[in-house]
Amino acid sequence: QVQLVESGGGLVQAGGSLRLSCAASGRTFSNYIMGWFRQAPGKEREFVAAVSWSGGSTIYADSVKDRFTISRDNAKNTVYLQMNSLKPEDTAVYYCAARRGARQSYDHWGQGTQVTVSS
Repeated sequence: QVQLVESGGGLVQAGGSLRLSCAASGRTFSNYIMGWFRQAPGKEREFVAAVSWSGGSTIYADSVKDRFTISRDNAKNTVYLQMNSLKPEDTAVYYCAARRGARQSYDHWGQGTQVTVSS
């Protein structure tokens, strides 16, 4: 098992920036692919970004590409989501998640952190 705790959410004006962090404990962090997801009110949870075990490969949803950057520090057991040029439509609860392999589901989730972008 791996436990995930997100932090860094808050209220920001449109065009601003936030950096989310997700601290992991338990199993070896570097054994997991890490992802960020978000869920806006009344909408289904959606994929935002993911990073490979070593951090060398990343993938993004089209809606955040070129604005968000996912990264990880395996020495600190932490994954980050740098969010720039934020838009009101980025308002959501953001969750980090972990999975062992690319063909497996994300089966470890954090409790989420609220991001609110005002116009």
